[in-house]
Amino acid sequence: MLYLTKIPALVKRIFPKYIWEMSSVHKKLYLTFDDGPHLIYTAFVLDELKRYGAKATFFCIGKNVLLYPDMYKRILNEGHRVGNHTHNHLNGSKTNLYDYVDNVNLAKNNIESNLFRPPYGRISKRQASILMQEPYNFKIVMWDVLSADFDEQISNESCLNNVLKSSKSGSIILFHDSEKAAIRMSYALPKVLEKYCKDGFEFCTL
Repeated sequence: MLYLTKIPALVKRIFPKYIWEMSSVHKKLYLTFDDGPHLIYTAFVLDELKRYGAKATFFCIGKNVLLYPDMYKRILNEGHRVGNHTHNHLNGSKTNLYDYVDNVNLAKNNIESNLFRPPYGRISKRQASILMQEPYNFKIVMWDVLSADFDEQISNESCLNNVLKSSKSGSIILFHDSEKAAIRMSYALPKVLEKYCKDGFEFCTL
């Protein structure tokens, strides 16, 4: 499985209209969680965030919002932010333009947000262009640091180190509140929160 745990500056310059990181003036980090909500693992994440007074942004799959509406409401009620992650976790590079946009729009019916993250980070220029224009006006959010918690071939410690070695003030960090990522995420997230809170960082929503 090939992926980058730290997005190179060149990639960010090639796609300047996407959000890769936030301002680094202050000691702030931006945790994001993809693929939820999930009855068990989103609850775990929310409990850990509450322990440290941290806020995060959850990029939700529309069908999961319909499955777990109370968990979705909990995310919002506890002061976190949500974003659209399509209704069926579609890969933009494998989905035609109109089916992709329709699927995002289907998720939009249940996810009130102007933030959008393409599953797998795969989206065509045309798909992105349409979603960033009227009537959608989405801000497309990528990430700066990838925990790789989805990779069942890496250890818990490697997942943690992927975050610790690459995060800096302003980083958008990607975890998943999903069953596939649960073992590695549940090991790394508490340690990330503990370390950076001790170092004086604030965890904010996008």
